[in-house]
Amino acid sequence: MLTLAGRDFVPRQASLARLRDPQGAVLDHALVLWFPGPRSATGEDCAELHCHGGRAVLDAVQRSLSEIEGLRPAEEGEFTRRAFANGRIDLAEAEGLADLLEAETEWQRASAIASAGGRLSSLIEGWRDASLRAAAEIEAALDFSDEDDVAQMPARFAEELDDLCAEIGELLDAPRSEKIKEGFRVVLAGPPNSGKSTLFNALTDSEAAITSPIAGTTRDVIERSVAIAGIPFSLVDTAGLREDGNEPIEAIGIARARAELSRADCILWLGPEGEGPSGAWEISTKSDDANAMQKAQADHVVSAVTGEGIGALKAALVERARAVLPKPGEAALNARQHARLAEAHAALRAAGQQRDLLLIGEELRQARLAFDRLIGRATTEDMLDALFSRFCIGK
Repeated sequence: MLTLAGRDFVPRQASLARLRDPQGAVLDHALVLWFPGPRSATGEDCAELHCHGGRAVLDAVQRSLSEIEGLRPAEEGEFTRRAFANGRIDLAEAEGLADLLEAETEWQRASAIASAGGRLSSLIEGWRDASLRAAAEIEAALDFSDEDDVAQMPARFAEELDDLCAEIGELLDAPRSEKIKEGFRVVLAGPPNSGKSTLFNALTDSEAAITSPIAGTTRDVIERSVAIAGIPFSLVDTAGLREDGNEPIEAIGIARARAELSRADCILWLGPEGEGPSGAWEISTKSDDANAMQKAQADHVVSAVTGEGIGALKAALVERARAVLPKPGEAALNARQHARLAEAHAALRAAGQQRDLLLIGEELRQARLAFDRLIGRATTEDMLDALFSRFCIGK
């Protein structure tokens, strides 16, 4: 930075500067911000150059930077990895930042910002401190106990561990963060020519599925990710379900359709009333057609042609999804975090059931190790490589 700008800068204050190449030619008039470590995003000395956005300007600045000894382009996720290595963020915050960069809906953004901002890390640190206090009580009991009274338990010890396990159990039972990424999964099911593909197109505001009066037009699963009211959905159109679909390709489509039913968060049943899977919503289609058979107790009556009932159906899906997905701002665990927290929970449960102080101390140590692995105090290079490779170049 000093080489290009030719002067020093006041820390954390934007300054206008002429950037020059090694031969002295002006590259750009840019804003420069200087962040000396450790009070920077990565914990190291950092500089930001806010240049004009023309490709030629950026290319010229990068060429000049590359000529400075010791400088090179950052690798994928390198800045975030350096921030983690230097203790500016922990592993849970880094994972939240990765989710934030991949967020495509408002619900995904709000959830990721909570993790990136340290909401989950704060919970874990609190639970880890509680396990440390419990371990200290056990050590004190061991130090001051008589040889004949080794099993003396501190007052309220088991009760406090039970309370701690109950708190952790609530988070373990809460919706997982993968559901936010995948979206609330809605599967449209029914026999051929029941209007599934037409309704699918109406819900996705697209022509993704081919519609035709010919039975069996949809032969495979068609899936689209959409955002409705800021909430991520995965909408799935399936092949028509019928027992006599023996043509090989159609049979494969029917088998895949049945498999999708088991994965659904909500099934929209467009077939004969009462014949759908348990818990499916009864959808009565073609309300614009006076000759169409309507269901006596339909959950929703719609017409993909006129749009009647589509808005109400979307609103109902949003309401159902809000009840299932993690709430914005709440901590939500991914698969790795859930596994580590489950290990800590099991160790704390075991500690509460033991009567030998030495065994209790060991279980508490295992719980602390699980907490440490969760937030990255103890981890492996392979896992870090997999995480930080999700970040864009330079992030």
